[in-house]
Amino acid sequence: MPKGRNDVLLRVANVDPESVTTHTDRVLYSGIGVFILLYFVYATVGGAAFIDAGANYEHPWYRWLVGPLVAAGVVAYDRAVVGRVAISYDNLDSTDPQHFLRPPTIGLYAGRLALALLFAILITEPLMLARYQGEIDARLNEVHNQQLSSIDTGGVIATYSARLAELKRETADDDAAVQQFNARAAQKRKEARALYQQALADSLGRGVTHSGGCPSGGYCYNLVQRSRGLDREAAVLDRQAGQLLSTQHLARTARGIEMSQVTRQVSARRLTNAAAVEGNAGFGARTAAMWWLVKADFWGVGVFYLGITLLLVALDCAAVGLKFVSRGNAYERNEARVGRRREHEAALIHEREIQDARTYGEAMAKVIAVGIEVAARDEEVAQASATRASVVMRNMVTIPAENATEPSSPGKHHRTPHAEPGETDGVANRNGRHRRAPRRPVTEAEEIAEEIKAMPPHNGRPYEPLNPGAEKINSR
Repeated sequence: MPKGRNDVLLRVANVDPESVTTHTDRVLYSGIGVFILLYFVYATVGGAAFIDAGANYEHPWYRWLVGPLVAAGVVAYDRAVVGRVAISYDNLDSTDPQHFLRPPTIGLYAGRLALALLFAILITEPLMLARYQGEIDARLNEVHNQQLSSIDTGGVIATYSARLAELKRETADDDAAVQQFNARAAQKRKEARALYQQALADSLGRGVTHSGGCPSGGYCYNLVQRSRGLDREAAVLDRQAGQLLSTQHLARTARGIEMSQVTRQVSARRLTNAAAVEGNAGFGARTAAMWWLVKADFWGVGVFYLGITLLLVALDCAAVGLKFVSRGNAYERNEARVGRRREHEAALIHEREIQDARTYGEAMAKVIAVGIEVAARDEEVAQASATRASVVMRNMVTIPAENATEPSSPGKHHRTPHAEPGETDGVANRNGRHRRAPRRPVTEAEEIAEEIKAMPPHNGRPYEPLNPGAEKINSR
C-alpha cells in the first residue's frame, strides 16, 4: 500500500504516523483504520434504516442526516480508545518496560462492548425487518384479524350489538303476538272452509245423511252455520291483530330509528377499529412479529438473525478489540517513553523551581533580618552621637563662680535651695524656729557626668568625660 494512503489510515486510527516505527504496528493500525471506516458506513446505513423503520417506512429525507451523526459519534469513541496510551507516571526514573504502561482500564472496554451490543441491536433490527418484510406482513395480517375479532366480541361494539339484538328481539315478540292472532284467524277460516265443504257435500247427497238439499235445522244447515261462525271469529281475530299492530306502531317506529342509529355506530366503530389495527404496523409491531418468527422458526430465521447480529457486533468491536489484544506494542512503548521523559523533565524543573523559591525566600529573610539589625544599630549610634554631642556642648560652656550661688535680698532671709530637712545654720527665726543649713548646689558639670555614666556602653566601653579636670575645677 502506498505510504500516503497508509498514513491516512493511521490518521483515521488516531495514531501519529511518525511514531509508528515498525511494520507490525503499521499493519495493525492500518487494519484498525479500515475497520473504523467500514463501521462508519455500516452505522450510517443502520442509523438511516432505524429512522426509516421508526417513521413506518415512509422514507423520510432526514434519515441520511441522522445516520452519519450516529456513526460519527461511535467512530469518535473508537478513535479515542485506540489513540489513548495508558502511560504510567510511577517510577519515572525506571527504564524497565513493564513500568511504562498502566494496567488496562476494564471499564473503558466493557463500556465499549456494551455500546457495541446496543448499537448492534438497534441497527441490526431495522435491517432484519427489511430482510423479512414479506413474512412479517403475513404475520401482521393474521394478528390484525385476531384483533378485529376480539374487538367485535368485546368493548363498545359488543355493547352496541347486544342492544341491537335486544331491539330485534322486541320486534320479533311484537311480530309473534300479531302473528298469533293471524294464525288463529287463518285456522278458523280453514275450519270454516272444511265445514262448508262438508255441508256442500251433504247437500249433494254425498254427506253423512246421504240426502240432498240443505233444509233448515238439518245437518247441512248446522254445518253452514258453524262455518259462518268460524268466519266471524276469524274476522274478529283479524281486527284484534290490526288493533295490536296499531298499538305497536309507535314502539316499532322508535325501535327502527334506534336500530338504524346503533347500526351506523357499529359500522363507524368497526371502520375506526380497522384503521387503528391496520395502523398498528410500526416498528414495535414489526419487531414483535420478527421475534415471533424467530421463536417459531429458530433454525431458519433465528439462526440467521443471531448470525447477522454477532457479525455486526464483531465488526463494531473489531477496532477496540485489536487495540486491547495489542497492548504494549512498540508504538505504545515509544509513546510511553516520550511521555514519561517529558513528565520527568517537568518534575525536575518543578523541583528546581521549588528549591530556588525556598532559597530565595531564605535569602530575603536574612536580608530583611540584617537590614532590621543594621537599622537598629544605626538608631543606637545616632542616639549615642546626639547624646555625646550634647555632652560636648555642655562641657564647652564655663559657669562663672559668682553665679554659683544666688545672693539674698537685703533685709530678707531666703531659704537655701536643696536644703535637706533637719539641717540648720544655728540661727533662729522670728518665730523661734531655726533655718535649715544651706546645701551645696549641684553644678551642671556634675549633672552631665551623671548622665554620661547612665548612658549604655558603646562597643563594650563606657563613656568618659572629654575634660576629666573640669569636674574638679567646677567643684572648687
